[in-house]
Amino acid sequence: MESYNRIIDFIKEIYPGEGVIPLHAPHFFGKEKDYLNECIDSTFVSSVGPFVDRMERDLATYTGSRFCVAVVNGTSALHIALLLSGVKRGDGVITQAFSFIATSNAISYCGAQPFFVDIDEQTLGMSASALEHFFEGTEQREDGCYHVESGKKITACVPMHSFGMPVDILEIKRLCDHHRVVLIEDAAESIGSYHQGRHTGTLGKFGVFSFNGNKTITCGGGGAIITDDEELARRAKHITTQAKVPHPYEFYHDEIGFNYRCPNINAALLCAQLELIEQILMNKRETAGLYRNFFESEFPAIRFVSEGVDKKSNYWLNAILFQEEAQRENFIQLAIQQKVMVRPAWRPMHHLPMFQNAWRDGLVNTEKVYQTLVNLPSSVRV
Repeated sequence: MESYNRIIDFIKEIYPGEGVIPLHAPHFFGKEKDYLNECIDSTFVSSVGPFVDRMERDLATYTGSRFCVAVVNGTSALHIALLLSGVKRGDGVITQAFSFIATSNAISYCGAQPFFVDIDEQTLGMSASALEHFFEGTEQREDGCYHVESGKKITACVPMHSFGMPVDILEIKRLCDHHRVVLIEDAAESIGSYHQGRHTGTLGKFGVFSFNGNKTITCGGGGAIITDDEELARRAKHITTQAKVPHPYEFYHDEIGFNYRCPNINAALLCAQLELIEQILMNKRETAGLYRNFFESEFPAIRFVSEGVDKKSNYWLNAILFQEEAQRENFIQLAIQQKVMVRPAWRPMHHLPMFQNAWRDGLVNTEKVYQTLVNLPSSVRV
């Protein structure tokens, strides 16, 4: 317990000040207030306005994608990406049980079922070898890939870049392409992360982002869909605006749509945050370096999670792995008592009542990481 106090003291050294040290607080130090005032003065505070258009242009440029559609949050972005990828009721979608619940929820919104494959212990995201093993239990039919054991058509695969750590996305893409399964990247946590020079979210048919209040850059809520397919981008924009056919005054909707558009006032915040993203990322990488050096020198038995070869992480949430679950619990309780907000990983999806009967492999790494991982305070340091 004495050694854990040393960790807490170090966190207080890099986040000095009185009061609670949050896990990841938003930081506004650019033109956020100026742009919000522009929205208010113009009265364009809802889902139409120049900042929505600018947010889409700026995000497409930043990520290296051809098109971007701004939406109200990351979950709605996932939902639309799945629908436009052809996921239908009764289909199977490969994903990871080690994920925020939004991924599996979005699959469920489509009436589809998640199939959980294990994660890689290094990247904390979907394991390419586990995915390859999963595909060994599938067969190709005229209309696509089918899971032999369940008889389900496997339409899509949704790996998540956990805490901003890029998965081995190139190998995952190769496997998905070979088996005719649509790849959708859940890049909700990984704005500013790269694999072999490619921004996360740009390898699949779609990439999706979240700009929730605790993300690397934020607009309170908000999310985005990116794609290189012009027709899919047009469709995404159409069905996220209630599928309303443009007309000066008539209300005509040509299919079931969704009220998923991002308000202009939220987009204004993101435009200001995106102007400072390189400064934010540099600050967060410096913090990650401080943590890494600290644990390597003083606590080598506790693994600090680092980006891998050919990968660049945004280090949204810094993470450490204890050797045993009891050590994790003791540390979390001690930190919370001292007003240092740390947290365990999400409870794996198959532990939850809604997904406890979903197909899954052994999930050995998923269970191990869940039992031993702790996220550390990771806000921008001022």
